[in-house]
Amino acid sequence: MAVIHNTTMKPGKLELLASWLPTQPWYIGAEREPELSKAGGFRLDDPQGEVGIEFMVVTDESDDRPVSYHVPLSYRGAPLDGAGQALIGTSDHGVLGRRWVYDGAHDPVLVAQLLALLQGRAEPQAQSATNTTDSSVTTYFAGVGFPTVIGSTAIANGSHGTHLVVETKAEAKLNTEPAGHLAMHITRVLQQDRRAPRTHTTEAQGYVTAGWRMPDGGESRDLFVVLRDAAPQV
Repeated sequence: MAVIHNTTMKPGKLELLASWLPTQPWYIGAEREPELSKAGGFRLDDPQGEVGIEFMVVTDESDDRPVSYHVPLSYRGAPLDGAGQALIGTSDHGVLGRRWVYDGAHDPVLVAQLLALLQGRAEPQAQSATNTTDSSVTTYFAGVGFPTVIGSTAIANGSHGTHLVVETKAEAKLNTEPAGHLAMHITRVLQQDRRAPRTHTTEAQGYVTAGWRMPDGGESRDLFVVLRDAAPQV
């Protein structure tokens, strides 16, 4: 169970993201420093209790039209081997000490728990409360079950988001699910539509939908993650 500490991080998450977001190919902000606010999201638990996992929504109001971004984040107490390119920054946590903050798409623990969420093996947790399920996060899964042990991950960032091809490994304890490859698309630029999330998911094996607060106080929802048989173009 992830414990939410009522403490500070220096620099804060929004400070780290303000420097990192403009370097991403899917960022569509103007040529000015982002003006970010936290707009929503949820968490997942790491079964080992070592890695913090958060799916954060931040809204950039630096331009005339606000843009909301979905940023999966992982928090670690030591550097993640081979993931230097995914490091967003380091921060001093008031309780846990130095934390390494990563773009979670590159973190195998986050990816494994996301696959577990899609299959109903993990429950979404409230972003700012300990041991509290977030019932507003919805999932759909129509495929055949697959293991959540990650063998390797190929990641491509493009203007339409982040695409992962994940190789999973059979789980010896279960001995029921073969290894295989999965294609997963992470939405980065969220569609602000109060009516309903985008619905082009007819070929999806599964997806995760969540909501966030809009600058005018309204609520919006969109697809955060889509699981498919084959990789779409990025």
